[in-house]
Formats: sequence, structure tokens, C-alpha cells
Amino acid sequence: MTFDANTFKSLEVLIRRESLDPDKWINFPEYGFRQYFLWKNPDTGASIAILEYEKGGRIPVKHTHASNQFMYCLEGDYEYTDVGLRLTPGSFYMNPVGNPHGPTIAHERSVLIEIYDGPHYHEKPVFHTDESIGDFLAKP
Repeated sequence: MTFDANTFKSLEVLIRRESLDPDKWINFPEYGFRQYFLWKNPDTGASIAILEYEKGGRIPVKHTHASNQFMYCLEGDYEYTDVGLRLTPGSFYMNPVGNPHGPTIAHERSVLIEIYDGPHYHEKPVFHTDESIGDFLAKP
């Protein structure tokens, strides 16, 4: 059997935490958190990101998403204050498309994996800027 260079190309992605590019973090200093996209699908708007919240970091308003949102807590204590849901290490959270949720607060430094199965928003929420929202608005 003969193999060429294309035989070993893969569509798989592997990213190690120690190799994250410090310049690719999106900072939200007014709200005490930052975001790093591990993967994005430009065709669908789906994505996977790391969210790091400082103690006291927050999402200040109730809002909705244009797709399903999934989160997994790696460390910390992160609360959806309107309903009292608290994500602690090992917690999984799912918020269905269009469901109003928030505000939130990090009771201690918190690290979350956040996944969307499509675009994030129908319209830009107050905690985003034109630069930070990027291409995560649903297309009309």
C-alpha cells in the first residue's frame, strides 16, 4: 500500500491550553471576563469557546440567544441570578434557543466551556461592542 501526504491530513482539531495565543482573547474588562474561541464554523455561526470570569465578573442583563447554548464549568462558582442556577466544577448547563436568561455573576474566578450550535444572537447585547460581537449575529 502506498501513502501520500494527503493520506494523513485530518479534519480533527487539537488545541492545548499552554499554546493559546494571548492576543486572541477577547476582553470585556467592564464586565470582568474574557473569551477565547477554540473553534468557529463561519457557515453556521456555531462555536466553542473558553470563558474566564474574575470574581465578580458578570453578564449584566437578561438576554436571549439565536441558537442553543451549552456550558460546562471547569472551575469556580457561576450563577444565573434570575433563577438561582449555580454552575460549579463538573456542572453542565443548557439554555434553549430564545429562552431569556441572566443576569449572571461569578462568585469566584470561574472557567467555563461555552458551545453554541448556531449564531449567538439576533441583535448585539449591551455587553458586546461592534468589535467583540464579530460575526456572531444571525443573518437576516
